[in-house]
Amino acid sequence: MKLTKRLHSCVQLEKDGHTLVIDPGVFSEPDAGLGADALLVTHEHPDHFDEGRLRAALDANPAAALWTLRSVAERMSAAYPGRVHTVGHGDTFTAAGFEVQVHGELHALIHPDVPRVTNVGYLVDRSLFHPGDALTVPDAPVDTLMLPVHAPWNKLAEVVDYVREVKPRRAIDIHDAYLADIARPIYDGALANLGGAPHSRLGAGESAAL
Repeated sequence: MKLTKRLHSCVQLEKDGHTLVIDPGVFSEPDAGLGADALLVTHEHPDHFDEGRLRAALDANPAAALWTLRSVAERMSAAYPGRVHTVGHGDTFTAAGFEVQVHGELHALIHPDVPRVTNVGYLVDRSLFHPGDALTVPDAPVDTLMLPVHAPWNKLAEVVDYVREVKPRRAIDIHDAYLADIARPIYDGALANLGGAPHSRLGAGESAAL
């Protein structure tokens, strides 16, 4: 499986001639979803879900389909009958040849005065886990953890402890659009030295073989 990092929390996975894209939001490239055979969205916040990008991807490939939670599915299903699938914690499904398990139920707490929305994470091919906006620990081994490194809802100590709890073979940054380049070495050093797993980050458009 080939992983390509797109901007912010969007990632692209390729295997056996098929492409799966997770979370093409407003911070990701305008063409982030194009070419996808399957699209997954973790939750409704615009940096993870952009209706325009999803519509462009689904219009470009009439065989493509979307798997997501109810709040997003309700906004997309009427325009794409039979192609939008609602999923929740504990579900398993196959999307364009990728085996996917769904883990998690709620977005991480931003502030007690901000209502928490639903958030699901996706474990793809029992290997790569994308948690969306939560520090969900799946009840299954994780080879590659897509790590939300910086967000309004987390702090560095929590990110370090999350890596320690999941115990992946490696962690690769996502949710990094808020993080200034000048601060990246601080995060890189702390995660490399304290997380207990090899940590790396990919620039937009860079790829890694998993």
